[in-house]
Amino acid sequence: MIHDMANVFLSLEPCNGDQIGYDPMENGLYLSHHKELSYSLNPYTSVLKRNAPTNSMIISTLSNDSGSFKRLRRTPSLGESFGSNSTFYSTDSSSGGSSNCSLPRIGSTNSVNSLSLQPGIHFRDHVWALNQRYLAAEAIEEAAADIINQEEENGEGMKLVQLLITCAEAVACRDKSRASVLLSELRASALVFGTSFQRVASCFMQGLADRLALVQPLGTVGYVATPAMNKTDIALEKKEEALRLLYEICPHIQFGHFVANCSILEAFEGESFIHVVDLGMSLGLPHGHQWRRLVQSLVNRPGQPPRRLRITAVGQNIEKLQIIGDELEDYARSVGINLEFSAVESNLENLKPKDIKVYDGEVLVVNSILQLHCVVKESRGALNSVLQVVHELSPKILVLVEQDSSHNGPFFLGRFMEALHYYSAIFDSLDVMLPKYDTRRAKIEQFYFAEEIKNIVSCEGPARVERHERVDQWRRRMSRAGFQAAPIKMVSQAKQWLAKVNGHEGFTITEEKGCLVLGWKSKPIVAASCWKC
Repeated sequence: MIHDMANVFLSLEPCNGDQIGYDPMENGLYLSHHKELSYSLNPYTSVLKRNAPTNSMIISTLSNDSGSFKRLRRTPSLGESFGSNSTFYSTDSSSGGSSNCSLPRIGSTNSVNSLSLQPGIHFRDHVWALNQRYLAAEAIEEAAADIINQEEENGEGMKLVQLLITCAEAVACRDKSRASVLLSELRASALVFGTSFQRVASCFMQGLADRLALVQPLGTVGYVATPAMNKTDIALEKKEEALRLLYEICPHIQFGHFVANCSILEAFEGESFIHVVDLGMSLGLPHGHQWRRLVQSLVNRPGQPPRRLRITAVGQNIEKLQIIGDELEDYARSVGINLEFSAVESNLENLKPKDIKVYDGEVLVVNSILQLHCVVKESRGALNSVLQVVHELSPKILVLVEQDSSHNGPFFLGRFMEALHYYSAIFDSLDVMLPKYDTRRAKIEQFYFAEEIKNIVSCEGPARVERHERVDQWRRRMSRAGFQAAPIKMVSQAKQWLAKVNGHEGFTITEEKGCLVLGWKSKPIVAASCWKC
């Protein structure tokens, strides 16, 4: 798709000219006046080229009047990027307009000197900072290209894309007056029961509005602290209902359960005493769907069933977990399986090895379905702590299922564009599976995915828990924590399963370096991987 779009060139330079520094504890860049690195889309990029003049589409915020542009050169190494002749631009938000200020090239002396003004920063930090700027720009370029390519045949859709990106830019630059005007325009165009992109735009509009409410006026420092999530019982009930509908209608979670159970069954082959530790207890879904299917598979496989199956659930709602456990024990007893259920009341960050009782002679596996991204923080300490606990338990395998997208970068606009690309694909798939005015679809979108989107867009610091990362990043994290990849070799079996449970051709399953990835029209959605100590 990218070759169909002219060159989108982005600036990662601070909107207000604040000094860039590097804080290893924050795992990212910061400004000398505030932590949040606001940066803007370069207002000087090319138009989308079309043969017929009447079909030419110009995104005003992404192109200049003269039509001149300079492509962001793709380079295989950072050393080459230092020698690039590309010029960075940024919007001068202090003026409230769209005036540009030319900045030094990455490879220039002035650019490097501007970073060296921060005391105590090593040259490797300069390299890291500039590389992050380059990678983020490249990621946003690709996301913007795909989104625009999807909407380019729809004039109204193109206008909405333009409006949404321009509003995100204004919010990133803390231009509250301009952002407020753009949000008013978005409310008239982003419809909950409109096209798939109108619906996803309505969720991002809500996130931008929430983020704007936390932004300090220009000339002040940083952002207002993100308030803690205070969900009412009604809101939680709506989200739980939306989660149940998502599980029943979409293959996302079922895919994770299927791959996990197949891997767990393989690890339990020939074993009599088996133990599953479930981190998060399958997202809190009622009835323990994943483990009912595991019990069924244990009954149906050749040979004797295991003498004892133990399931330990980790979560914070102990009463709810115990209800699920009682149901599982009754069901297992009815089919001849000896199941012992126990629950550990703890969040993942505070989990200790002593919380999990492991008996001699039993084979242990750990199951994590869409959970670990919530403990990925700027310092990485929380995730490392969880992985250390799992490693000390010495499981035969750890099954990891996570959203396969980059929503945890240090730059707001980078996260915004990646999330917009990712959730546009999800909403497009819902368009195919459910009728336009189906209330089930509205519930899934507004009470489940919208909550994820708003967390990614509006929250910072500990309040931002939807820190999804790509499978390559998880490989690096798991390797650093002492785990080794255990390749999943069941792609044909997974494709047969997908055809059986979901007949829509848009969904795909591919194998990527030993991981299985569920996607929608080539866009990765969920990735499953296995790890051993």
